[in-house]
Amino acid sequence: MRLAPSILTADFARLGEQVATACAAGIDWIHLDVMDGRFVPNISFGPLVVRALRPLADQYGALLDAHLMIVEPERYLADFAAAGADLITVHAEATPHVHRAVQMIHNLGKKAGVAINPATPLSMVEELIDQVELILLMTVNPGFGGQTLIPSVLAKVQRLRTLLGDRPVEIMVDGGVNPTTIAACATAGATVAVVGSAVFGPQPIPDAISELRIALGEAVPGK
Repeated sequence: MRLAPSILTADFARLGEQVATACAAGIDWIHLDVMDGRFVPNISFGPLVVRALRPLADQYGALLDAHLMIVEPERYLADFAAAGADLITVHAEATPHVHRAVQMIHNLGKKAGVAINPATPLSMVEELIDQVELILLMTVNPGFGGQTLIPSVLAKVQRLRTLLGDRPVEIMVDGGVNPTTIAACATAGATVAVVGSAVFGPQPIPDAISELRIALGEAVPGK
């Protein structure tokens, strides 16, 4: 399973330092939770932060993954592409023309993802499974970090895994993923896990990442 720490819970006064530490400790993706205060009740950051992290992603070979929790995301796709995002994910609930948004992302030369909230049925993305590189299933209601994973979403992950078959589409889970829940996410069929406070928390970042790898049953050097 790929680990994609969300910078939302990082110390923004030390953002570059903490992201570099996480990259050096072996994370795969850098997850950027973009919030507009409309689609979700919180406001986070915009393309400038993506641009600032691009050199670190290049240095460590990490993928920059922009998760747009914003209404009418089509208005900003070009900005996030220009800032250096490798993959841009939009919410199916945030636009009446999600297929058009996916086309726009591809036309900008980027990988495209589509996300749905816990109460949104898989039918919202079923017609897009041959059009995207990633489907993100929220395992909490979006807007804030530090929430508890909603267990019933894991059954949705399993159904999505069956629906995809052998298609090369990543299944991402986002919300409440930590050493206690990450193995169940992997067993259900998720291939990428967004982790927030489980990485950018009170313990040293390399130790936190090692705990996640151990919880997945992976060998960790020195452990």
